[in-house]
Amino acid sequence: MGWGSRDVAAFKCLFLLALMFGIMSCITYWIIHMKHVAPLGLDAPSDRFSEARVVEHIRQLTVEIDGRQEGHPGLEEAAKYIRKELETIASRAGPDYKIEIEESLVNGTFNMLFLQHSISLGYRNHKNVVMRISSKLSNDRDPSILVNGHFDSPLGSPGAGDCGSCVASMLELARLIVDSGWIPPRPIIFLFNGAEELFLLGSHGFVKTHKWSNTVGAFINIEASGTGGFDLVCQSGPGSWPAHVYAQSAKYPMANSVAQDMFGIIPGDTDYRIFAEDYGNIPGLDIIFVLGGYFYHTSYDTVERLLPGSIQARGENLIRLTKAFANSSLLLNAGDRSLKVAPHGTMEDRAVYFDYLSWFMIYYSRNLSVGLHSLPLVVFLLISLFLHFPNCAVNLWIATLCDFLKGTLFHAASLVSAIVLPVLFAVLRLFFSSQAMNWFAHPFLAFLMFVPCSLVGLLLPRTVWGFFPLSQDASHLNVSNEVLSDNACFWGAFGLYTFTTMVYLLAQLGGGFLTFMISLSMLLAWFAYFIMRKRCGRQSIKSLAGYVVPMIPCLLYSVYYSGFLVQFVIEKMGMMGSLPQPYGYFVQDAVVAATIGLVTGWCMGPLMPIVGHWLASLDAPKRVVLQHTFNTAGADKVVDSTYDFSVVDANSLAFLFKHSPEASKMLDIGSEFSLNHNYHSDGSTWVALFPVSFLFSGSLKFPADGDSILKHYASFPHLSVRNTKSISEAGHRRVHLELHLGSLGEIWATVVNITGPLSNWSFADYRLPAPEKIKGGPLSYICRLSGSSNDSWTFWLEANSSEALRLDVAVLDQYLVDDTKKLKSFFPSWADVTAFSTFFSTYNL
Repeated sequence: MGWGSRDVAAFKCLFLLALMFGIMSCITYWIIHMKHVAPLGLDAPSDRFSEARVVEHIRQLTVEIDGRQEGHPGLEEAAKYIRKELETIASRAGPDYKIEIEESLVNGTFNMLFLQHSISLGYRNHKNVVMRISSKLSNDRDPSILVNGHFDSPLGSPGAGDCGSCVASMLELARLIVDSGWIPPRPIIFLFNGAEELFLLGSHGFVKTHKWSNTVGAFINIEASGTGGFDLVCQSGPGSWPAHVYAQSAKYPMANSVAQDMFGIIPGDTDYRIFAEDYGNIPGLDIIFVLGGYFYHTSYDTVERLLPGSIQARGENLIRLTKAFANSSLLLNAGDRSLKVAPHGTMEDRAVYFDYLSWFMIYYSRNLSVGLHSLPLVVFLLISLFLHFPNCAVNLWIATLCDFLKGTLFHAASLVSAIVLPVLFAVLRLFFSSQAMNWFAHPFLAFLMFVPCSLVGLLLPRTVWGFFPLSQDASHLNVSNEVLSDNACFWGAFGLYTFTTMVYLLAQLGGGFLTFMISLSMLLAWFAYFIMRKRCGRQSIKSLAGYVVPMIPCLLYSVYYSGFLVQFVIEKMGMMGSLPQPYGYFVQDAVVAATIGLVTGWCMGPLMPIVGHWLASLDAPKRVVLQHTFNTAGADKVVDSTYDFSVVDANSLAFLFKHSPEASKMLDIGSEFSLNHNYHSDGSTWVALFPVSFLFSGSLKFPADGDSILKHYASFPHLSVRNTKSISEAGHRRVHLELHLGSLGEIWATVVNITGPLSNWSFADYRLPAPEKIKGGPLSYICRLSGSSNDSWTFWLEANSSEALRLDVAVLDQYLVDDTKKLKSFFPSWADVTAFSTFFSTYNL
């Protein structure tokens, strides 16, 4: 069987969507691997941050120095190298700078809850190297900015990423401040701490013992859980001020508020905890390299595996952040901070923020998010009134909301299915494979395995959606069930994202921006689609484009966010720890499968209400019946003529005419498509198609020209009485009739509908059928005649009383006058219009 037009359209749709998401995926890969950032070389100007100079420092710390673990001589060598480089920088400083460099040995003891386990820590003689750059006019009480990074490395690892890249970046930042001639208005403290890997001891020692710790008004903690990629703001606070500064100043912003919500899931911790939470209560940022996690805390964490461009982006952001904090009037030392209420809220009032493809930041306060994130819910509740305006009856509003909520549950089922199917596939695969996590280090394998399953899961519920009844009655709304169903699907999906946004909002989490962005984009796309659908029709590729194109910014962000999340999760699966067997064997694969299912759902989910019917339906034209009716009297007179329309499926004629503007114009239907009762017709109009006519609903009639048929046919069907024979005095009689078919040449069938005191006839071996009742009319007996139209039909009828017999004769002819042909051509290709002429006449005997 060949491909139909809908098959071709569906293939085009699939191809274009695949192309679009392919391009988006390439953009995402390009950005998260920092290929859009050009690293500067060793010959870069002295007033620019240079990745090449940073890499040279890393090479010294990881190649020339053999190991920087506690207890290893390399740790002391690293401290000496750092101090030497700082002294070189200080030697170039002009007279307006005040440069202070110190080494301190820290000692202490404290309790910590780490990985949900309590532990007591005692430490001594861990070395920190500290540098303070300030103006010669500054004093010791001036609030300062702390930039922190650790130079110790974990066991068995060279620590190029974690955290040689951090220390080297700090050295280049210190050089840049001095060599660029920028005199910081507030002191900048660089803490090179030597004991982070031993449970944050170096930072604890600084906060508890160093004389400059009480001057710190803001901090930037630089960390790495990989070898580059995103330098993500994973934590920010207390309050929203640090995130606000970052949003205003970062050149390559890489931050989103959901990261802080999810940070505790990943095993591990950073010095941010010491400064902002446990001891210092200092506002600050926790900025971490999060990709390249395959090599985190391994012997493969070498300089060769650093992702080019990552350090350059980090450095560009660091210098801007440092300047922004230094110039902020909100920078306060510990004493002043304790006396003033934080102007940007508490830790519980964190702002909502996210970067868009590392191009710019979107930031808004918690208070503003309450209003913004509630708007989609208001739209969801009010749109049901708008769709049926001016009919705003409460019962209709409730019925519409019920349908929307059904759509919400349906879309939720689709998303759950999109997650469950990949998980089932992952589990089943492991029953036949001896290798779990075969996607580790090769994320594309995970996408190839799990994305198709997820797409099937998304589409699967659409196959049963049509079996769920709607609460709204299409026949009373002048719209089709198809339109009501589409509305329920779309606004149901919109409602799901709206409710999810509200859950985030009520839980005071920062991740609601994603579902808010989706719902807002869906709303804009729906208006564009509504306009294009009105102009081009529902099945037009232009209408589909009208929906998809406005969604592109949101979809691109979803792919960007999803690509990063999947990459991150895959990499972290190697450090989640072993789980009890036998179930632990399945967990990592199941987690990755579920994650890919989830991100596939939020990337494709917003498209499914509109795109789904392209991908999940077959070639199914809408069946429309057009009858040009000629009411005749005698053999040559047309009394009246109408165009009669009906449909075989659930689509209303109002829906048809809205998408057939030229036909509507020809029929003189107004632009508002107000199909009032003057246009409605009863079931007797369709007697020529009896009993198929019982499948029809919502019939309409419009005036038509009847004279044109006279040019084609010389005579019309008509009935004549040959004789009448009385059988009894009570009026019992037999009437002999002849039905002339006139000059009609393409007769398909003739139907005679008889009402009255009929007791017998000459048809069907003189036996009457069971009486019928057509659309509320009297009981009647119907005979359908077909065959050669050259000869007349002769027959007799018997009546058992003197009451008149009524005969309605309908002859269906397949010839169409030119105007009818023209009218038929005005309907869209998806409307399969069956058109014919019917000659209708009535007789009383």
